[in-house]
Amino acid sequence: MNINVHETIAQESWRYIMKESMIEKELTELFFWFHEHPELAYEEYETTKKISAVLKEAGIEILDLNLKTGLVAKIQGDFDGPVIALRSDIDALPIQEESELSYSSQTPGVMHACGHDFHLTTMLGAAKLLQNSKHDIHGTIKIIFQPAEEAPGGAKKIIETGVLKDVKLFWGIHTTPGTSVGTIGIRKGAVMAAVDRFSISIQGKGSHAAQPDQGIDSIVVASAIVQAVQTIVSRNLNPFSSGLISITHIESGNTWNVLPDKAFMEGTIRTMEASDRVLIQSRLETIVKKTAEVYGAEATLSWFPGAPAVINDDKLCEFAEKVALQQGFHIQEAEKSLGGEDFSFYLEEKKGAFLRIGTGGDYPIHHPKFTADPYALAPAAEFIAKLAIASLQENLVETL
Repeated sequence: MNINVHETIAQESWRYIMKESMIEKELTELFFWFHEHPELAYEEYETTKKISAVLKEAGIEILDLNLKTGLVAKIQGDFDGPVIALRSDIDALPIQEESELSYSSQTPGVMHACGHDFHLTTMLGAAKLLQNSKHDIHGTIKIIFQPAEEAPGGAKKIIETGVLKDVKLFWGIHTTPGTSVGTIGIRKGAVMAAVDRFSISIQGKGSHAAQPDQGIDSIVVASAIVQAVQTIVSRNLNPFSSGLISITHIESGNTWNVLPDKAFMEGTIRTMEASDRVLIQSRLETIVKKTAEVYGAEATLSWFPGAPAVINDDKLCEFAEKVALQQGFHIQEAEKSLGGEDFSFYLEEKKGAFLRIGTGGDYPIHHPKFTADPYALAPAAEFIAKLAIASLQENLVETL
């Protein structure tokens, strides 16, 4: 099979790992299939069917959760012990693929541009390895194939089933483009941001453009608010904190000679610390209201909270590094990102860690030319399986 893939592999020796194994061949074929058949959030019906078929063929139990898409599998070890969970996501993005891969998306306008096909294929590989290693498992491993990470509510859908109430710790993974295959990125503490959305509605007073004194120009008010809110990060946050406010959408007026009475805008706030999240919302509310009042207008702020920040547990990061080094991976500190990840909702239930898997490639996630090197699949699956087994054998839960 011709594999036209943009590779960035610093360690050629990495290719030998499981090179001739059946799992590498199987995972590569599965990965191609998932990449060719992407589905958007809450529409992952064929993806779920394929995952289910692979798990059933391997004799792995699928829990009955009455989910429309996505599923949770369960592997019971031969020895008693706690329950841990591994998480992958399965949805794609509304992007037209331009990667020129031989296995490019067959669905116009939809693409796995964030590596979720890589995540779920890795977890299928880990599940098969774990199923064949029950004699080494001291407890229970639940494997989450989560829908709708790219849309609100995917993680919450899984949590709301109650299937994770007995889980004591969570492991999650994400592709890292531009990082060599054979590399694991690990960072203690905050690794991805809380993501919140806001909208602002401004009520002024319309008038003829030649008679601005007869009205209250909502565009002027909106412009003042845009400028003022930028000072929240630069003047209210600790200079060593990571945060941003971006206004990304503004609407007002419909012709050239009328000052409009209304304006609307919306945007996003990203923060790494819970205290900064509270501070920004409070300051935003004050600035929006008071700035409008200065111009004689009224403004209403609406706040739409999203996923909180992903906060990795220090001990789990140290443990993951130890296991990764034992497997021959290169370790690097994962970069902080102001992107969001709803893996954070699992971390509100119990502690966990979100790990980065080097997958090569020349383009970032959410880019139409994004690629993930399939050579990383088998090593990543083996790492995740051994990480899960070691977590239970060394009774990691008791140290948290």
